[in-house]
Amino acid sequence: ILSKKKEMNTRLVMTISALFLGIIGISLTFLPNEISVYIGISSAISFKLVLQILGALLFGFAMLNWMIKEGIIGGIYNRPAVIANFTHFFIGVLALIKGVFAHNGLPCIFWIPTVAYMVFALLFGLILFRNPANEKKPTI
Repeated sequence: ILSKKKEMNTRLVMTISALFLGIIGISLTFLPNEISVYIGISSAISFKLVLQILGALLFGFAMLNWMIKEGIIGGIYNRPAVIANFTHFFIGVLALIKGVFAHNGLPCIFWIPTVAYMVFALLFGLILFRNPANEKKPTI
């Protein structure tokens, strides 16, 4: 993710995060019953609706990341999107860490998003506080 000049490849980070969030978002939107059964939560209609709304939110984040991946990102550039991603992944990883360590009965599948969220929180934190001035400016 870091090149020889220690510059971050934000296009790669945005693309991978868009794919990650998009897959989860589409899965939650179209498979709420199957996912609720698999992770062992109630299959009540209210939980399914919450999962579908969460899926829409994550898919929206995926679309945001996909659409801005070609632009300059970091510092003051695309700052609202970077802050939104950092906040989402940072708070998400805190909740996931608390959940996986406090509840031994959770399925092991929860470790995958925990690690992914940790990596994305770190990457978006780095993007937030770096200066992209040395990056090649996109040509129009």
